Amino acid sequence: MNPISNLQARLEAQGCGVATRLLAPGTVFDAYCSCETRIEAVFSGQMRIVIDGRSRLMGPGDWVEIPAGAMVSAEIIGDEPVLDLEATPPA
Repeated sequence: MNPISNLQARLEAQGCGVATRLLAPGTVFDAYCSCETRIEAVFSGQMRIVIDGRSRLMGPGDWVEIPAGAMVSAEIIGDEPVLDLEATPPA
C-alpha cells in the first residue's frame, strides 16, 4: 500500500472524513474561517499556509492541524502541483 493510501486508511479507520487533492501551481485559497478542526498533510510540492496570521511553508512530509474557527489562507508555491490529504476528525 502506498503512503497516501496507508495514511488515508488509518485516518478513516479512526472515523475521519478524508480527501486527497491535486492542486495546480498558482492555486490560491483566499482567507476563510475553518468551520471544523482538520489536518492538512503534504505529500509532494510546496504550499504556504497562513493560520491566524502565522505563515508556514509546507513540503513533502509536513502536516498541520487547523483548529475550528481559525482564519486560513493558502497558496501553491513553485511549478510543481501539490498532492495533499485533508482529514476531518469525527465530531
